[in-house]
Amino acid sequence: MNLLANPMLLRAAIVLFCSMFGVLVVLLFMRSLRNKLAAEREFSATPSPTLETLPLHLYNTVIQQLKQQKHELTVQSKAEQHRARISDNFSQAVLSNLTCGVLVFGTNGLVKTANPSAKAILGFASTTGMGADDIFRGAVVASSAPATGAVEIANQPACLADEIRSVLSGDCKRRQVEAEHETPAGEKRFIAVTISPVPAVDGSLLGAACMINDLSELDRIRRQQELHGEISAEMALQLRTSLTTISGYAQQLANSRDPELALQLASDIAHEATQLDRSIGGFLTTRRSAQAAAGAN
Repeated sequence: MNLLANPMLLRAAIVLFCSMFGVLVVLLFMRSLRNKLAAEREFSATPSPTLETLPLHLYNTVIQQLKQQKHELTVQSKAEQHRARISDNFSQAVLSNLTCGVLVFGTNGLVKTANPSAKAILGFASTTGMGADDIFRGAVVASSAPATGAVEIANQPACLADEIRSVLSGDCKRRQVEAEHETPAGEKRFIAVTISPVPAVDGSLLGAACMINDLSELDRIRRQQELHGEISAEMALQLRTSLTTISGYAQQLANSRDPELALQLASDIAHEATQLDRSIGGFLTTRRSAQAAAGAN
């Protein structure tokens, strides 16, 4: 008998097959669910950033970057300070070894910087904070000559301090003056001063710089030369007069037939020659002494 021809058995077989298929599906679903739960447990065991730990990690990164930038800025600042110290030391060394004096006045008219040569020439132990009137104390300008491009003014200041104030006020671009300066110890010195403005990068005035040279020795030599010139002129006149006198005596002696007059004229000629020799010898001795003194200095 064919089993498929029996409806009851066919229905029972279909129900059995569906039941077994359902059990198989349930088993597969449970296995899949078990694997999924196991995977989630493994994933939860690994620490992961949370809303609380994630900002802390970012903060640490930012802090490390800021520390690195701070270190770089510190190194750069130290390098710039080192270069500034080297530049300042170089400037100070140059100023300290200059033979000419350097005074720097601020816009308020007070000395900001002075090198050792300026203090030695002017006779001050310290000039910082002093004004031009206190330093030069009414020194009158003997001669002045503006540099190329300087602005000439109608009424030129008569005092050295006024010259400095005129540059600080902007009336003059540059001044070159000479004046007789008296130190606090009472020594007379003839100085040449070049006054120049000190401009800033934007063109504004920072102050005025004075270059000071001691011309006392040159002035002494010039005065001696002028004196020697006057003496030479006087000596030349005296020499010419003596020669004229001797020539006159010689002509009288040549034309005279009187023995007594001839003897007197000869005596006068000898006396005039002696006077002339004494004057010329004294002049030459004085000149050699002056030249020797100038060579020693």
